Amino acid sequence: MALTLEDARAILAGMMEKPALLAHVESVSIVMAALARKHGADEATWAIAGLLHDADYERWPEEHPRRIVALLRERGEEEIAHAISAHYTRWGVLCESLLDRALLATDELTGFIIAVARVRPQRLQDLTAASVRKKLKDPTFAQGVDRNEVARGLEVLGVDLAEHAQFIIDALRPHERRVIP
Repeated sequence: MALTLEDARAILAGMMEKPALLAHVESVSIVMAALARKHGADEATWAIAGLLHDADYERWPEEHPRRIVALLRERGEEEIAHAISAHYTRWGVLCESLLDRALLATDELTGFIIAVARVRPQRLQDLTAASVRKKLKDPTFAQGVDRNEVARGLEVLGVDLAEHAQFIIDALRPHERRVIP
């Protein structure tokens, strides 16, 4: 039986507690669901990949993402497992599917966009791709975001920064209260 979003939430609840990390995976899940709709893909599969991509990071950062990938493979969820194992290029797992490429292109940039929104009075409501681009050029802002991963993600998905950033902003805007604690 295929993994459901409820199953994924239960797995996540057993692995992650920190509100900031939970908000991050929720935001990536929202964007991935929107990308699935855009590309005519399975929305639940893509949302689950977004929700679980960092599930093991809080408890087992040195083993991330091996634990969640192993669990997903045990459950027969190879497509999601592969996307999660490929969502950071330094791990050396090639992006093979559109799901893989979308998760790579979405993870770091979504986190960065949330960081930008947090320092703005109107948060996501008046955020533009141009503001994101400007902040991305500032190496002192959100230093934990790997700019090379952002660039590589855009490259593998075949989108430019302005297009993808605006897509992410638009997808997250209705969910602002959930993703910016």
